[in-house]
Amino acid sequence: MNEFADRLRSSGKRLTPQRELILAAVETLGHATPDEVFTEVRKRSSAVNLSTIYRNLEVLEELGLVRHTHLSDRAPTYHALGSHEHFHLVCRACQKVISVDPAILDDVIARLRTQEGFIPDVGHLTMFGTCVDCATS
Repeated sequence: MNEFADRLRSSGKRLTPQRELILAAVETLGHATPDEVFTEVRKRSSAVNLSTIYRNLEVLEELGLVRHTHLSDRAPTYHALGSHEHFHLVCRACQKVISVDPAILDDVIARLRTQEGFIPDVGHLTMFGTCVDCATS
């Protein structure tokens, strides 16, 4: 939380109890939609509404403390960046989400940079497919 407080102060924003609760909820849940964050925060405080969740998730993302990705065709899913950078594999059959170290894509990233002049934002990447468990059942 010290890094959190430092980033907020250096950006001119205040450290509020709501922001602390929202970041803690994202960290607790791992990957969560704004509605899931709202449900988790409401366990600790009834003074936070859904619009507060959305506004503060945007602030936390601007500060590099959380990141969103799209793990479905519904609401974005947020995860804390305090953990390692990763991308996601989502099984279309069972909706299992697998976090993958981006180093596995180093060769692909190098080829994209060389051949296409493009550097992908791998942390925002979500790949859909079928997990081994579902493929063999």
